[in-house]
Amino acid sequence: MTRRNMFAWTAAAFALCAASTAFAQSDRQVAETTVSRSANVCPGHSKDRTTPTVNLVPVGALRVLLDKGLVMCPDRRLDADAPAAWYGQYGVFTWNPEVDGAGKVIAAQIDKMTRDESFPAETLVWSAKGEALKNRTVPAFEPKPGAAVRVKVY
Repeated sequence: MTRRNMFAWTAAAFALCAASTAFAQSDRQVAETTVSRSANVCPGHSKDRTTPTVNLVPVGALRVLLDKGLVMCPDRRLDADAPAAWYGQYGVFTWNPEVDGAGKVIAAQIDKMTRDESFPAETLVWSAKGEALKNRTVPAFEPKPGAAVRVKVY
């Protein structure tokens, strides 16, 4: 091998190592950005309530949420028998952090919906076991005053 080729291989190996480190930091940054967006939009946001559920969601799904302008919001107003919801008009996933299993349910639904790229306009509600609930009334989503949220008019 010539000295020039050796240098090229060394540079390529170094770049590969640096890229893998940057990718790991990027994953952490994606979760932090998701929590930050929640803080800007959600009236019920608390880092202690939001972060554990955000960490349950696969990073690829979080990237889709950020790319599409969707938000994760804890909402203690949701009932124990219907602790997770999707507000399609606003692009917001909510869960009651005080209900056991609600975070896992919303994380699973986010993962499923981001894989399918299906974000329906209607409001969807799930039980603590992950079952879809039909004709269920939930509190209306209300963003923080002045928050920039996606609103779809149908």
